[in-house]
Amino acid sequence: MQASIFLARLLGPLFLIVGAGLLLNPKAFRTMAGELVRSVTLIYLFGLIDFAAGLAIVLTHNVWLMSWRVLITLIGWLLLIRGAVRVLIPETVMGYAARIIHNKQLIPVSGIVLALLGVVFCYFGYVA
Repeated sequence: MQASIFLARLLGPLFLIVGAGLLLNPKAFRTMAGELVRSVTLIYLFGLIDFAAGLAIVLTHNVWLMSWRVLITLIGWLLLIRGAVRVLIPETVMGYAARIIHNKQLIPVSGIVLALLGVVFCYFGYVA
């Protein structure tokens, strides 16, 4: 349970601030995403970071219980998979990402989801 609380305290504020940033300044995030998808080096480096973060979460928190804690495990596995894909096939990721960043609903929906996850993790990490 200690690992769950630590990770909730770590991820909660991070997700909350990124979600709020996406909602408050979507133009800046669209610009950053556009620059990112044009750089195979950045795709690869972010893949390594995602893979390392996902592996760290999975190794310390591979909890498959029907509670809020499973969200942390799912995020770990998603980071691990996303990181592996970015490292193994960065050019394919670049092409796919270049197409989806033009979706006008992507940034607000992502911001809402991240902010909600941030609130949930902050609640369980700091309040409950």
